[in-house]
Amino acid sequence: MAETKMAAKGLVNKPAEKQSLSAVVAKFRELGLLAFIIVLSLLVQLRNPSFLTLENMNDMITNTAILSILAAGMMLVIITRGIDLSIGATLALSGMIAALTVNAFPEVNPLIAILLGTAVGLVCGIVLGFLIAKMGILPIIATLGMMNVFRGLTFMASGGKWVSAHQMPVSFKAIATGSIFGINTLIVIAVVIYIVFYYFINHTRTGRQIYAVGSNPESAKISGIRNDRILWLVYSIMGGLSGLAGVLWVSKFASAQGDTAMGYELSVIAACVLGGVSIAGGSGKVSGVILGSILLGILNNALPLINVSPFWQTGIQGSIILIAVITNALVKRGVDRNNLMRRNI
Repeated sequence: MAETKMAAKGLVNKPAEKQSLSAVVAKFRELGLLAFIIVLSLLVQLRNPSFLTLENMNDMITNTAILSILAAGMMLVIITRGIDLSIGATLALSGMIAALTVNAFPEVNPLIAILLGTAVGLVCGIVLGFLIAKMGILPIIATLGMMNVFRGLTFMASGGKWVSAHQMPVSFKAIATGSIFGINTLIVIAVVIYIVFYYFINHTRTGRQIYAVGSNPESAKISGIRNDRILWLVYSIMGGLSGLAGVLWVSKFASAQGDTAMGYELSVIAACVLGGVSIAGGSGKVSGVILGSILLGILNNALPLINVSPFWQTGIQGSIILIAVITNALVKRGVDRNNLMRRNI
């Protein structure tokens, strides 16, 4: 009886030990990333004293806001072992439709334009989610195909033309240039989204189910989780955020073009990877994605300030991303090895 109780106790404690070890590793990984950001900022400041000025920091965070919004949605997608290569095209389509709408109806409320763009992105995400969750198409294939479809629809909607700044009302452009309590609107929107996401993935049943589906889809299905519904939800959320980002993008740059944000999905994925989101699924934290987005924003802002050649900037960013991927792989291997050694044989 005692051995049975001990065995039962061991079975209960093992998942807790595994979770505790993973949490400790993730914590130190984030602390390491934060330390790297601080050191990098100080080194750049030594080369260019204007880097840590209040004006430049505000510009850098504002420029990173849209990236961080998209990274939050991509985190959920990657956690479920998926990928979304269509977010740049979805962003362009949503932004174009919003721009065409405010061009045709200048008196329309900016909030209506935001809701319209978000709705367009949501529809795109729902279609993607249906193809992946219900039709069983691989995420990389479905999103790659729909990326071209959405990009084509953008050119069709605009007739191959683009909407410039003078064709947009001041109220629409003020979405990105305005402020709330002295803080840029883009930053406020990003902060609100991250607060909602933190609560959603950490304190709701659906949030825990997303991690379960990414960790072990078969076990999640056996336990009663509707994997298809979770996948559909995740890609719908990603689409909605892409639509929102499209409106914010067009408002910020006061321009809507058919090739807007082409290739931007790679930067979003890079921010997630830098933040410790595992490509293998089942692992990722909001705090890590924030740090990853900030690091990518620092690189985009700092490298030109220290006169790094544009030809080297992409290579440097790619090298840092590769180092982050290798580090995550080594950390995961170490965690798996420790978990294996803890098992009672």
